[in-house]
Amino acid sequence: MKGNLTYISDPNNKSNKKDFAFDYSYWSHDGFKEEKNGYLSPESAAYADQKKVFDDLGKGVLENAWSGFNCSLFAYGQTGSGKSYSMVGYGNNKGIVPIVCEKLFQEIEGKREKAKDSEYQVVFSMIEIYNEQARDLLNPASFKVKGGLKVRENPTKGLFFVDGLKELPVNSYQSIESKMTEGTKNRTVASTNMNATSSRAHTVIGIKFTQKTPNASGQSMTRVSVINLVDLAGSERANSTGAEGDRLKEGASINQSLSNLGNCINALAENKKNIPFRNSALTKLLKNALGGNSKTVMIAALSPADINYDETLSTLRFADRAKSIKTKAVINESPTDKLIRELKEENERLKKMVEGKGGVPAGVENKEEYENMQRELEANKKEIEDMEKSYQEKLAAIEAAAKEQAKEAAADKKKSEQRKVMPHLWNLNEDPALTGIVCHFTPQGDSKIGNNKGKNPDIILSGMGMLPEHAVISNSKDQKIILKPCAGAKICLNGNEIKDKKELHHNDRVQFGANMLFVFHHPKDYTALAKKKKVPPEPTFEQARDEISQNSGINKILDDKMDQMLQQDLMEIWPMLNEANMMSEELDKQVKFEIALIAPQAVGKKSGRTEIKVKVKDLPTGNEFMWDKNTFTNRKYMMQEMYNNYIDGDADWDKPKNEDPFWEDPNNPYLIGTAHVHMMAVAYNFHTDETFLITDYRGIDQGQLSCKLLITSKNGKVLSDKELDEIAIEDPSRDLVGCCLNFKLEIPCVRGINKKYSQVYCAYQFYIDDKKEQTREVGGTINPDFNFSKAYAFDPATPQLVQYLEQETLVIEVWGRQKSSDGNNSGLSTRELSLKDRKGAAAKATGKGKGGARADDKEDDASSKSNIEAMTYKRRMERAEQKLVRFFFLFIHQQKILRFSILLFL
Repeated sequence: MKGNLTYISDPNNKSNKKDFAFDYSYWSHDGFKEEKNGYLSPESAAYADQKKVFDDLGKGVLENAWSGFNCSLFAYGQTGSGKSYSMVGYGNNKGIVPIVCEKLFQEIEGKREKAKDSEYQVVFSMIEIYNEQARDLLNPASFKVKGGLKVRENPTKGLFFVDGLKELPVNSYQSIESKMTEGTKNRTVASTNMNATSSRAHTVIGIKFTQKTPNASGQSMTRVSVINLVDLAGSERANSTGAEGDRLKEGASINQSLSNLGNCINALAENKKNIPFRNSALTKLLKNALGGNSKTVMIAALSPADINYDETLSTLRFADRAKSIKTKAVINESPTDKLIRELKEENERLKKMVEGKGGVPAGVENKEEYENMQRELEANKKEIEDMEKSYQEKLAAIEAAAKEQAKEAAADKKKSEQRKVMPHLWNLNEDPALTGIVCHFTPQGDSKIGNNKGKNPDIILSGMGMLPEHAVISNSKDQKIILKPCAGAKICLNGNEIKDKKELHHNDRVQFGANMLFVFHHPKDYTALAKKKKVPPEPTFEQARDEISQNSGINKILDDKMDQMLQQDLMEIWPMLNEANMMSEELDKQVKFEIALIAPQAVGKKSGRTEIKVKVKDLPTGNEFMWDKNTFTNRKYMMQEMYNNYIDGDADWDKPKNEDPFWEDPNNPYLIGTAHVHMMAVAYNFHTDETFLITDYRGIDQGQLSCKLLITSKNGKVLSDKELDEIAIEDPSRDLVGCCLNFKLEIPCVRGINKKYSQVYCAYQFYIDDKKEQTREVGGTINPDFNFSKAYAFDPATPQLVQYLEQETLVIEVWGRQKSSDGNNSGLSTRELSLKDRKGAAAKATGKGKGGARADDKEDDASSKSNIEAMTYKRRMERAEQKLVRFFFLFIHQQKILRFSILLFL
């Protein structure tokens, strides 16, 4: 950052440098020091602390609110880049939201003392949008509403609102802080029970600030400002390009909000007439902030790490488009009595329209429009009542709410004191703001743990993989704590799955079911450690997740030589894979998910990053499919939605095949393997007729491919060996460049393909061709004949072509369509089929099964290349020997002529 400019360089090409200009560019990665109170203050001029950010951005929000403008502040960027730190902050490093709220109430108190006839009202709301469903974080009952709360449009004002949203009066910053804590707690519990991922959720905090003050003539004027503070989901989740072609891509509403936000910003930046605000719940609620009556600030949070270069560049481009949007904010001020009169007139009009007899009244097009009118009528009534209430009545309501908050605060304080002396479990969450919110005490005696279907469990955990009777924690008089899993329960202690009872110690990490992570606090252990000054730091979510992943099999995949980005991707996708497998077992979907690492060499590349894919195996048939990371993520959240419906007892939880995220059409092409054909012989004008191994991404043989490379004349005739000898090439870069080259590539057949494929074909992309060549599809045999032939003519041959022929390989892909099946005829459950599959895989690994993994793909490739090189060298030697023989006979012939000439002379 330099001034208002932000620079970014490609880590793989430092000369590729881009710059972006914004109103402000802040650097906060380093250059600070921590004060005694925990505040991070600048140590260098480059560092921007929280005070500077508030002075530049927050003060403007506050001033606009007092002026009667609607204000919006939203943070966009990759998970972990600092969005929540900028918005909320932590400890003494308060972000924009708490400082704005604190300053707002300070100024209200100051103005109340000066102007006794003025009224100031603040109401607070907190919404979460997850998977296109709006939920009121201050009303836990809203989480049980199927499909979430409805986002509706006020036809008169043209604005969207959340139907049934609680808007609570607050009279101090402490009240707002209390409500935010309450909302965060509700969010944590709900996200854990729903198996939801917080980084995929958007949080919208709404503050409605109303001022009633007399104007110069003594008339009461009402000025209203709506402040929206939006913490968006992690921007890296919006990438759906990997899901292109996936039949269920459009059904994955989990990605809809952010992708549509991008579409709206693009449309607004280009001044298009039709803006797709209606396409997602988030953009409906942000309509005013983006293109309407609001003064809007956007914070783009960036990660300085080079492994996040692509995400950071994407965020910068997003912000660059957003800055060109122009909103038209106006002061929301009207005489109070005029507002009430207009609302009453509107209500009278609506009353007449809804007072029809026998259902939908005349003049109303449909039932939905009729219901909207009724809702608007009720909303108007409520607004009129609210405006007509005296300040004393509202103050009484606020004071009653404050008393309730005081009771809650006292209860929270008591609970906080209990935490110091009573053993308990506290939650871990990927979002630090949600960590430590949930607490479950384990008093003396037995504490039963189970889901809400259990027999009076003491601790109810309703997440994925939880059983009605899951575990028992026993606390003896001497505070020896024992955790005992129930039959069939999945519990991990410090990363290791346990089946028998274990003693719990301070800071032990416990995972119940698929993803419910807790840390155990043991007061007795803690006191002993404190005396020795050896209290360890509290575990983090990342540490606990990595610990579980490494002990669950991922350590067999991880390699010290693996690049950091690949390791990070693996650690992220591993828990999701386990959850998907658990959902498949519980829903009996008969599929299994495994990690597949695709090396660049496996697809014919000399270099590049290893790609993570997910192999989907249909257990009854053995059919396999390959999903990329984004397709899997997309499907996984749809599986989760299906699972939640199943848990909620929804009779329609299951879907038909074409809508089922677990199902994949066996007719979709599957890459069986690849054969690597070296083109060196063509460069030296030799024919080759070779058989190549077809290997899959693991290096396991899947059959053999026959391939011929034949040198031809211009008219396509295959040259004889004698004709080839006459145009022999010793050095292609010297003898072939600039000359005409004609050859033919033939793929006669493939042999030994697995019988599970109903159709097989080959495809390849030669040199700089734009599209792939493909053989015909052949079925009904494990030894398909293609009789494919393709002629190539280059006149002249370029240095680049010759280099390609000498150094590169042609990758021929072998694709198959798998046979379909009517389903599982074995009568085994998904869990039983998975166990059977694991045993089969173990047998293969020890050489007991059919086939086996080859040592390495690179060895096959090197072996094939050395064979071609050896053959080419042999043919070149044969040509050299033939030349030597011709030279020898020519020399003898010349000697005879010389002798005969001498004799004649004599």
